[in-house]
Amino acid sequence: MMELAYFYHNLSPIIFEIGPLQVRWYGVLYMSGFVFAYFLFRKMIREGFFKYDEKKIDSLLTYILLGVVLGARFLYVIVYDNFFEHLSHPWTILAIWKGGLSFHGSVIGVCLVTWLVSKKEKFSFWHLSDVICICVPLGLGFGRIGNFMNGELFGRITDVPWAFVFKYGGTYPRHPSQLYESFLEGFFLFGIFWFLRKKFKKEGTISFLFLIFYGVARFIAEFFREPDVQMGYYFNYFSMGQILCFLMILSGLFLFILFPKRNFR
Repeated sequence: MMELAYFYHNLSPIIFEIGPLQVRWYGVLYMSGFVFAYFLFRKMIREGFFKYDEKKIDSLLTYILLGVVLGARFLYVIVYDNFFEHLSHPWTILAIWKGGLSFHGSVIGVCLVTWLVSKKEKFSFWHLSDVICICVPLGLGFGRIGNFMNGELFGRITDVPWAFVFKYGGTYPRHPSQLYESFLEGFFLFGIFWFLRKKFKKEGTISFLFLIFYGVARFIAEFFREPDVQMGYYFNYFSMGQILCFLMILSGLFLFILFPKRNFR
C-alpha cells in the first residue's frame, strides 16, 4: 500500500536576525493589519462613509492596538491559562512574547477602547464600531498566516492530501487550520463587510453582523483546529473557542433584534 506524501512544515518564524534582534513573520504580519487599517480608514473618510477627523487616525489606531493586545492577553490568562499562578507572579500576565493571546479577548478590549474614544471625542460609538469591524477581518487574515508561519495553532489529525506535519504537532499529518481561518474568518469576511459597508443606514448593523458572521466562521473552523491541550473538549465535542463563538452569535442576534427598538447614540 502506497504511503501518502504530506507536506512538512519547515518554515522559519524568523525573517532575519541582527545580533539579539529578531524580526519575525508573526509580528510583521500582525502589524500589517494595522497598516492596512490606516489606509482603509482614510479611504472611508474621504469617500464620506467614516465621519471622523483624518488627523486623529494615528491616535485611534494606537488605542485600538492597546485594546487588542491587552484584551487578548488578559482573557487568555483568565480562560486558557493558569490564572492563579499568574496572580502569584503578576508581571507574567503581560509577557505576551511568551505566547498566549485570545481573539475573543481582543474583541472585548477593542469594544472598551471604542467606548472610551467615543466618549472622549463625543462620537457615535456604533458608527466607530462599524468601521472597525469592517477592517478587523483583514487583520485576522494576516494574523492567521503568522500563526501558520510559527507552526502554532495547527489543526486536528487528518489524511487529506494537503495536510502538514507540524514540528510541535508530533509526527501526525494535520489540517493547516490556520490557513482555513485566514481565509474564512479573515479575507472572506472582509470582502463581505467591505461590500456591505454602504448597504445599511442604521448604525451598529455591521457590528452585529460581525459578531454573528465571525462567530459562525470561527465555530466551523474550530472543527478542524486542535483544541488547547490544557482545555480539551467540553461536552465531549466542543472546544472553548466554539463556546465563546456561540456566545458571540447569541450576542449579535440579540443586539440585531434589539437595535431597532433602542437609541444607542
